[in-house]
Amino acid sequence: MSPDSLPTGAWELPEEFRLLAQTVRRFMDSEVRPLEETLDHDAAGPPPEALARLQNKARALGLWALQTPPEYGGAGLSLLGQVVVAEEAAKCRMGAFFPAAGAFGGNPPSVMYRASPEQFERYARPIIEGRAGRAYTAISESSGGSDPARAIRCRAERQGDHYVLNGTKVWTSHAATADWGVVYARTGEQGDRNAISCFIVERDTPGLSVTPIGVMNSLSPSQLHFDDVRIPAANRIGEEGAGFRLASDFLVRGRVLYAAGPIGIAQLAVEMAVGWVKEREVFGSRLADKQGVQWMLADSEIELRAARLLTYQAAWSADLGRDVRVDASVAKLYGTETAFRVLDRCVQMFGALGLSQEMPLERWFRDLRVKRLGEGATEVQRMIVARHLLS
Repeated sequence: MSPDSLPTGAWELPEEFRLLAQTVRRFMDSEVRPLEETLDHDAAGPPPEALARLQNKARALGLWALQTPPEYGGAGLSLLGQVVVAEEAAKCRMGAFFPAAGAFGGNPPSVMYRASPEQFERYARPIIEGRAGRAYTAISESSGGSDPARAIRCRAERQGDHYVLNGTKVWTSHAATADWGVVYARTGEQGDRNAISCFIVERDTPGLSVTPIGVMNSLSPSQLHFDDVRIPAANRIGEEGAGFRLASDFLVRGRVLYAAGPIGIAQLAVEMAVGWVKEREVFGSRLADKQGVQWMLADSEIELRAARLLTYQAAWSADLGRDVRVDASVAKLYGTETAFRVLDRCVQMFGALGLSQEMPLERWFRDLRVKRLGEGATEVQRMIVARHLLS
């Protein structure tokens, strides 16, 4: 097939998504990054009053509850659209774990879309309407985070019209500030993937303790300890033992979305590096004139283009209703590994300045290192791809 016979517009985003990206980009330029300049380098988010102002402006632009389906009161953006937003929203200092400084809120944990109407109205609706903050999702345990369905040991025992939870969850984001969350606990035999149930647990329930875990990045997760925590049976989402079946589709799609933010951060880092090397002179000429620097930039651009297309393709396939378990693993693995590699090159090009807190690079470096483990470590994604090839 000759180039002239190729379809025009191949690999182009639909017009509506290009316009959406432009809207997010303007919001980041005019609202988010100027606010960040007033905050501490490692701030995990803006103060409440500043966040409220950002969210009001985002809602006026239609940038609210983007992941929430229309039937639940959200924007119902497709996964490809969410990826486009996530890439642009990550282009700020807090972007790896607090994209757009939290301005585009309104999304409850995805499993809540499978909750009963009563559960949804009581817990999820206030988040969508902006009357409450975000909730947490507690899955991982110290016994194994990469295969949580089999490793979960936190137990929920039925006692009449209540369940009693005992055990510990780790690496749970947002638990320190959330009013409630969803907890996955074992209600059957150890090791059985079909013996996991999902429960809504309120923050002030007696017997629940939340302890922050210090980590290398700015958004500290928490440990949740359950000591005879009694919750109503009415707080179970779905049938007993169906917890992972309810969540599996959301977990897979989440990996695609997870890849987009690091790609956006790395792209911004490359743009910053290009500006720097064109101005910086060493040994009588610009850094931009050095072949070693040119090749670092070229390799970074090539790898980011590939990562972006893999992520877009996985999102597009998911929107068509296809099974994207392998596509999601490919996108998550390549997106996070590429972003970290590219950022490392950018730090190298900036030299000592890249290590300083005058720039966001060193914070991004720590954050993107965490991203290589979150949502399933790189090695787990390789295992999923290999298992598919060998099956």
